[in-house]
Amino acid sequence: MDAFSQFFLWLDQFLGSAVYFMPLLIGTGFVFTIYLGLPQIRYFAHATRILRGKYAKDDAPGDTSHFQALTTALSGTVGTGNIGGVALAIYLGGPAALFWMWVTAFFGMTTKFVEVTLSHKYREQTADGTMSGGPMYYMEKKLNMKWLAVIFAVATVVSSMGSGNMPQINSIAVGMNASFGIENWVTGLVLACILAFVIIGGIKRIAHVAEKVVPTMSAIYIIGALAVIFANLENIAPSFLSIFEYAFTGSAAVGGFLGASLAFAMQRGVNRGLFSNEAGQGSAAIAHASAKGSEPASEGMVSLLEPFIDTIVICTITGLVILSSGVWTEKHQNDFDSADMNYVTGIYQESSETDRTKLFQFLDPMNEETGGVTRYTGDIQVKDGVATSSGYTLIAARSFAEEVTYSSDGEAYSGTINIKDGRVAGPDDIQVSGKSLVHSVRLTSEAFKKGFFGDWGQYIVSIGLLLFAFSTAIAWSYYGDRAITYLFGEKAVLPYRVVYVAAFFLASVVDSKIIWDVAAVTVALMTIPNLIAILLLHKDMKQTVSDYWVHFKKNEAD
Repeated sequence: MDAFSQFFLWLDQFLGSAVYFMPLLIGTGFVFTIYLGLPQIRYFAHATRILRGKYAKDDAPGDTSHFQALTTALSGTVGTGNIGGVALAIYLGGPAALFWMWVTAFFGMTTKFVEVTLSHKYREQTADGTMSGGPMYYMEKKLNMKWLAVIFAVATVVSSMGSGNMPQINSIAVGMNASFGIENWVTGLVLACILAFVIIGGIKRIAHVAEKVVPTMSAIYIIGALAVIFANLENIAPSFLSIFEYAFTGSAAVGGFLGASLAFAMQRGVNRGLFSNEAGQGSAAIAHASAKGSEPASEGMVSLLEPFIDTIVICTITGLVILSSGVWTEKHQNDFDSADMNYVTGIYQESSETDRTKLFQFLDPMNEETGGVTRYTGDIQVKDGVATSSGYTLIAARSFAEEVTYSSDGEAYSGTINIKDGRVAGPDDIQVSGKSLVHSVRLTSEAFKKGFFGDWGQYIVSIGLLLFAFSTAIAWSYYGDRAITYLFGEKAVLPYRVVYVAAFFLASVVDSKIIWDVAAVTVALMTIPNLIAILLLHKDMKQTVSDYWVHFKKNEAD
């Protein structure tokens, strides 16, 4: 199983983390932004009018309203990325990562405008009368690349399980157990039953649920976030300044944070930006293809609001909560994950600028220099949970670990621990604890405790995580549903939904790490073919937009 994970991690490095991926993603948005004349700015106000139903026609073909399509797509994008993803980006890249998330979102608005417009244009009506669309349809119908469409559709089905389903319920179940003591299987069973009720009703029921859940969950989360921001109001201006100050230099070391290079901050910001708003991935285009309308470009304009709402609004609010509260530079008591630990040879002091610089270079994967730091291999002697050996330094969560203790089965450990290449090699049941930086959802939870609600703030994160992650699972069921329909026809939809619900329940009680590894690859397998396809269709896109304005002006004159 480890070999399987390593293979997919290597494949992810080759695809999603490769040097060409970021230029391709940002570059596509940039090219279309120039080619179409800044549509994310010029069409923004018009998009809001379309969303409010000003130009709606009841007899237009489709299954959902513009608002329902938008909220369905948002329910797939506004999720764990907004809570944990932003925190992870700041933890890795510092404040500068938020700037690059904004850049990704700004150009992503145009990318989403393009992919949604083309998806709506080349959608098909199935035998049951519902609409089915997505990048696979314009890949086949306009580009005559059936093989590319199949790759995209298969990747969508796997991603629906890997990123939209199993990790979501796994996060929910763990969060509910930690916050309220609810057994994982109970959470999984209850939510699996609700999920089945929603998705078996198809896009119309999914859309009705989404249009109620998305505004509600966003309001709850934003109110809780503002409670933290206003409690730390004096830190807002410095937080904003730090974002721009380090945007082109990399983030400096602050507190327990060892710093981040420009290249690493940029990569983390772009990566988390894509994970958050999915612009370029082609997933939201599937939801928007169901919207009522005769003019594809009108739905594309509605969709350009998504990255703005998801990343520029909600992710920024999360980022300001974390930065203004100061928790991103603070060390907290926690149990160290094995993946977050590095034992390095030699004694390094946090108070030494030279030592901090060396470890910063060692931890930066974008830098070939290691600062002369090497991974430790050897035995550590432990008595009553405290190490008695020397000759090494433990780095946990990219920070100097403090007050480190070792335990086994809940009891203080005494004996020998083997370290190999910087990792604990044995015994297998050793738990290492202490103080270090924290990341992901844990970091956001700590930040929410710094507001007017105090420790109760963490429950806002738990509830937000529940609603965000569950709505993501609902939306991705529809994406996989349409991909299955494309691949095998309508007869395969019901079996897919049954498997989807079963996997959702099982992931609440089993480790979903492998499926995360697979999902990381399928995100790239969706995004790369889709970006190539829309670039090839640039002339078609420009003509479609021109046709829209001709028809719009004619209708306005009438």
